[in-house]
Amino acid sequence: MGDIRLDYAVPIADLADYITLFYDFYADVAVFDDVERADNAQIRFRLLPGRAQYRFPDGTAQDSPDFHVIGPTSGAVHVHAEGPIAVFGMGLTPVGWAAMIGTDASTLLNRVIDATSLFGAGRLQVAAAALRKAQGITARAAVGEGLVRDLVRSAESQCTNGAMGFVRAVDAWLAASPSPDMEDLLATTGLSRRQVERKCNALYGAPPKLLARKYRALRAAVALVAAEESVGDAVDRGFYDQSHMIREIKQFTGLTPGQIRANPGILPQLTITHRTALDGIVSPLISRT
Repeated sequence: MGDIRLDYAVPIADLADYITLFYDFYADVAVFDDVERADNAQIRFRLLPGRAQYRFPDGTAQDSPDFHVIGPTSGAVHVHAEGPIAVFGMGLTPVGWAAMIGTDASTLLNRVIDATSLFGAGRLQVAAAALRKAQGITARAAVGEGLVRDLVRSAESQCTNGAMGFVRAVDAWLAASPSPDMEDLLATTGLSRRQVERKCNALYGAPPKLLARKYRALRAAVALVAAEESVGDAVDRGFYDQSHMIREIKQFTGLTPGQIRANPGILPQLTITHRTALDGIVSPLISRT
């Protein structure tokens, strides 16, 4: 295996509502083949030439343009790419999605689209040139921050403002318990079940029940990798039994608990190791999943 690196940068405070993390990935390999966990939407720049493809949980295989947006994902995503690989990207919070993309997120669940169709080729080519010139995650994150400010400034502010309170309520609900009760979210938001489900689909790309399942499975997977818990302890995170836990973790990470502990693969291992190192600095929905 060649040189493979993944570095994260925490967005500056005034962008934390829009971006989860910036990241810089490099793999000096002929072919890269691995799995990504279910995640938020992403904006990505491929900085070296080469073909790359995602295979999504619904079975579709989609090629990625040099500059692309990945919608929210409902399960693990298989990645196959020609190397060497250099990718700079950023995770979008649901508020970031509302501010920069603006469409119903569920319409782009498990989909890749050309980012130039959303943001224009010129602005992305300028950003890509600056990213190629910048050295290291700190310098590249600064380029990313400038792009995000530009994209947010171009967005409808009322759309963003309307989303922010709701997203904070949903994130707090997801973080409060391994198996959060829908009635608590309804009480907090003052909305009907149908309204909450519609807003979650529009901003998160999925209904609350799927979001709760995803974060429960990802938290259990991280705890298993960190050897903080036994498999039996992980079952107590709200799963019906061990078989249920195995199915759920496999759906959202692409790996069984046994694989996660014994041989998680380079990308899942780097992702978990570096994100957990940010615990206490970023939201637990980021650092513990």
